[in-house]
Amino acid sequence: MRSFKPVIGMEVHVQLKTKSKLFCSCAVEYGAEPNSNVCPICLGLPGVLPVLNNHAVELAIKLGWALNCQITEYSRFARKHYFYPDLPKGYQITQYQEPLARNGYVEVKDNRIRINRIILEEDSGKSMHCENETFIDFNRCSVPLVEIVTEPDIRSPEQAVDYLQYLRQMLQYLEVSDADMEKGHFRCEPNISVRAAGEKFGTRTELKNLNSLRNVRDALEYEVKRQSEILSKGDKVIQETLYWDEAKMVTGSMRSKEESEDYRYFPEPDLPPLLITKDEIEKIKRELPILPEKRKEYFVTTLGLPEADAKILISEKSLADYYEEVLKYLSEPKLVANWIITEVGGILNEKKIMINELGIQPQSIAKLLTMVKNGTITGKVAKEVFTEMVETKAQPDAIVAQKGMGRIDDENLLNSVVDEVIKLNPDVVDKYKKGKTTVIGFLVGEVMKKTKGKFLPQKVNEALTKKLQSST
Repeated sequence: MRSFKPVIGMEVHVQLKTKSKLFCSCAVEYGAEPNSNVCPICLGLPGVLPVLNNHAVELAIKLGWALNCQITEYSRFARKHYFYPDLPKGYQITQYQEPLARNGYVEVKDNRIRINRIILEEDSGKSMHCENETFIDFNRCSVPLVEIVTEPDIRSPEQAVDYLQYLRQMLQYLEVSDADMEKGHFRCEPNISVRAAGEKFGTRTELKNLNSLRNVRDALEYEVKRQSEILSKGDKVIQETLYWDEAKMVTGSMRSKEESEDYRYFPEPDLPPLLITKDEIEKIKRELPILPEKRKEYFVTTLGLPEADAKILISEKSLADYYEEVLKYLSEPKLVANWIITEVGGILNEKKIMINELGIQPQSIAKLLTMVKNGTITGKVAKEVFTEMVETKAQPDAIVAQKGMGRIDDENLLNSVVDEVIKLNPDVVDKYKKGKTTVIGFLVGEVMKKTKGKFLPQKVNEALTKKLQSST
């Protein structure tokens, strides 16, 4: 089979972090009762007039600055016509020839990806299919979105995922969007074609509404293989819109790919042109927050964290915020970082939640780690206490007191357990006496098990060393 290389462009629809919709005052509320956050404006009833949400405009401009775009002082809205059950007006208010921002770029792992445009638009409703029936929830109608469109500068599925991770992280740091893919805040639509070396761009397909980074990677890898096989046989790729079947790991056809003329764009007659002054643009630029790379630099150079740790902590803005909040109560950057990355991170992954859904305040983590630092409890016991904190939301000192989990300093008890462990493990003791002193780690672990981690490991090590050396 001939060798083909992918050419990928990316469209991402991002739900903006506003309290109300783009053209009316209805609340933006995920999980609300179906069709409870609707009004004549977002339902498109006759005789209504949309009113633009200025906060949505400010958020879009903030994103444009962060992505190195030119902010357009004069832009317009247009009507994009298509007919679908969850689009009650029969058209979507969007931007077409005059976007809010254009001609930007991002640098992702030394690869420059150009941003063609950022447009402001409203979302449609949501269709839910159940056996032979379809239900429509219009709550999402007119929720504010930005569409971010790249040039076809992405050259592999891995690079596409890198770009999306970068963009999602940027959105969270800017507080432009929560970018929660499971809630539909961040929806990806790659366009992909393949070409042989030296050839022009091939015929592209579009993959619709991919809701996880894994699906983006898998769907693009499948399309590279599928299109390459078609062209190797001398056949032609059909330009069409595809869906990704996650269960079967294949793409399927939704419809032939529309061109812009199919949507019959024309200027939105009910909205005036969007005029933004240079002063307003500069004010938004001055208010940009610290972005991920700067924060990573601070964690590494000022707090002394390894770059790998800093990279994990900045991966989610809420995680980095939580980390810095813990440091206000316990100034131990490395200890706190280790705990958040391993113990807290493990719980977040297990429960598939964000840090702000954990229900444990930063000062409670600081209190727990202070008890470890002061020798009140051991690290092993601290992990047990943390598990209890996750379940009960109780304070760590209360859990330790209630369950009698504090450190023990009874040397007679320690020596008794050490004698028992030495007696039960003659083979290990023999190896130690023959010079393989590293086996003492195993014996320490056995003592810790029998005492449920209530002795400090260094105390156990000292007691074992003393006993073993006295018997040699």
